[in-house]
Amino acid sequence: MGIRSIRAAALGSLAALALYGCEEPTSTLAQNELPTGYWQVSITLPGGDIETGIELSRDGEIYRASLVNGRERVRIDEVSFIENELRLRFPAFNNEIRAMFADGELKGELTLVKRFGDTEVMPFSAKPGNDAEQESNDASTHDLSGRWAVSFHEPDGSDSASIGEFAQRGSRLFGTFLNPNGDHRFLAGHVRGDEFHMSTFDGAHAFVFSGSVSESGVIENAGFWSGTSWHQTWSAERNDNVELPDAFSRTFLKPGYDRFEFEFPNEEGTTVSIDDEKYKDKVVLITIAGTWCPNCNDEARFLAPFYEDYRDQGLEIVALLFEHFEDPDLAAQQVRLFREKFNIQYDTLIAGISDKTEAGRALPALSAVLAFPTTVFIDRGGRVREIHTGFTGPGTGEHYAQLQKRFTELTTSLLAEPADLIESLTGNEPDVADSE
Repeated sequence: MGIRSIRAAALGSLAALALYGCEEPTSTLAQNELPTGYWQVSITLPGGDIETGIELSRDGEIYRASLVNGRERVRIDEVSFIENELRLRFPAFNNEIRAMFADGELKGELTLVKRFGDTEVMPFSAKPGNDAEQESNDASTHDLSGRWAVSFHEPDGSDSASIGEFAQRGSRLFGTFLNPNGDHRFLAGHVRGDEFHMSTFDGAHAFVFSGSVSESGVIENAGFWSGTSWHQTWSAERNDNVELPDAFSRTFLKPGYDRFEFEFPNEEGTTVSIDDEKYKDKVVLITIAGTWCPNCNDEARFLAPFYEDYRDQGLEIVALLFEHFEDPDLAAQQVRLFREKFNIQYDTLIAGISDKTEAGRALPALSAVLAFPTTVFIDRGGRVREIHTGFTGPGTGEHYAQLQKRFTELTTSLLAEPADLIESLTGNEPDVADSE
């Protein structure tokens, strides 16, 4: 598909999105009633099914819905049931479920929008049930609860280190994977005999993890599918002491650079620079992110109220967003939806396409852009004090709490630094005569 065709298709999708929020469902008297309550959901990937749920409710003729994503509940922003078709949209990610209701079941497709407007389509089905039906009476040979050292085997033959943290209740399995760039958010599934299966769909991620546990308790040649196109194998063994690299040490300024600079347009087309007056003498947090990125969404959910709490003390935040769409109009529309979703009051700039190599080129002061998000902490004197790679979100439990604490402590310490310390750090120390 050519760039013009992709642009036209994406613009049509976004135009439909804008109209979609204004549609009023037609009366259900002339159509099948869609039962409310819990629905058991299956989304089929090449490596198995995502097993999740949707909670449907109704206020008059208006339907509301939430995904049951493991221990997380994800409100679905746009819900419509018209002429027996259920449409569930996730506008900040530009993804959609469309399913027809017939014979008491829903059948349709989940469509995920990827870079350059490419799409992945997966079969979707759902039937009324209850969350308790997800429990299995099958015996579990192993209890996978605990901390695991994980190796994801890359297509080029290399390995990527990760940590699995799982909690098992009977046959039910919950957990996540932490890696140097972030986490895989909320996962849920089951253990039956020697076999295990975990999955997630949160409006963006569509993941399936499955495999078996050996008699010695080691996981070998397990599978991981992301959507319809990405697949790799992985292995794991228990290790309570496994650690990941320090996220504050992986990204740094290149030699020869003493400042981090940016100059990009916001969603309205106005160019914004670190040299603008609003950032002078402020503590500035710069997040290198994307609206399509679930870990970036987790960070934005934290940063939006964080900014409101500290802006009067001299904090500014800037999001440099690298988007799926090269077309600036499409990227701007996604950014507006992102701002609305989290009630973002800080600056959001459109910095480029969603590629880490391209992001590195756009930000030459950095050693590399290893992950979305990457967060740069700048003091009142314009000096880079810390750079944090990745973001461990709410699916990681105590790790998320620790990260929030670290971000808060670092920011408040920068806000509290006296002017003479800033001057000494930036090499602008007053001479003796001036200080007397």
